[in-house]
Amino acid sequence: MRGKERENIEEIIDGMKCPKDFRCAQSGFEHLCKAHDIGLKGYLDCLEEKPAKCKFALSFGEGYLCQCPLRVHLAKTLKR
Repeated sequence: MRGKERENIEEIIDGMKCPKDFRCAQSGFEHLCKAHDIGLKGYLDCLEEKPAKCKFALSFGEGYLCQCPLRVHLAKTLKR
C-alpha cells in the first residue's frame, strides 16, 4: 500500500470508533466483511449473513447497506 493511501486509511480510522477494534486493519485487510459496491456514495450492499448485528448496517428494503467509512473506502478506492 502506498504512503498516501496509508495516510488516507489512518485518517479514516482516527475519525471513527469500531466495535470490532479494527480487526480488518489488524489483519492487513485480509479479513473483510462481505460487501459489494453498488454505486451509492457512502454505502455498500452488505452481504453478511447477520448484518443486523453490525452497528454500521442500515436496514434498507429487504436487505442492508454498509455504511462503515473504512469498509466503503476500501471497496471504492482499492476495489476490495
